[in-house]
Amino acid sequence: MKKIFIASKNKGKIEEIRSYLAGFGIEIFSLLDSHELPEVEETGATFEENAHLKAKAIFDIVKIPVLADDSGLETDSLGGSPGIYSARFSGEGATDERNNLKLLKELENVPDDKRTARFICVLALYDGINSRYFEGTCEGKIAFASAGTNGFGYDPLFIPAGYDQTFGELGSAVKTRISHRAKALRSLKKFLDLEKSM
Repeated sequence: MKKIFIASKNKGKIEEIRSYLAGFGIEIFSLLDSHELPEVEETGATFEENAHLKAKAIFDIVKIPVLADDSGLETDSLGGSPGIYSARFSGEGATDERNNLKLLKELENVPDDKRTARFICVLALYDGINSRYFEGTCEGKIAFASAGTNGFGYDPLFIPAGYDQTFGELGSAVKTRISHRAKALRSLKKFLDLEKSM
């Protein structure tokens, strides 16, 4: 595989993916490189379906392998919400800040031991024929207040299991090692290593 197109405009996601694919000699493009490509509607019922929808829609235009990511935060006390709606949790015009405020409001009276949550990432690598899926999860809990300025999304609220600080406080060195996306990217990397050796 000589080229991969990342079906995302999220700078944080793109940088994480680029860092994991460095050293493979793969030319990487993204939606940030082309303003003419459409934003794909996430109409799937699962992370897998949404990742596949994005990958296939972009492949049909760019005609090179596409890597699409659908990720989200599931909270146990909210029945898995926000889940696949994580990016648009606070409604139209959602921002990270508004999403975080809404989540804190919904968990306002939930005690510490009931604030368990997990980040889930599903990567779909679509080559025009098949989608291969790579999944990662990161268990943890939701803090009572936003903390830290690193990362994006729900990072200032999410305390990974085994830590006392949020991803927003821990920074990229820790997140790159233990996050849901890091785990999915490690699986992708193993697949690419295997493909390279064939």
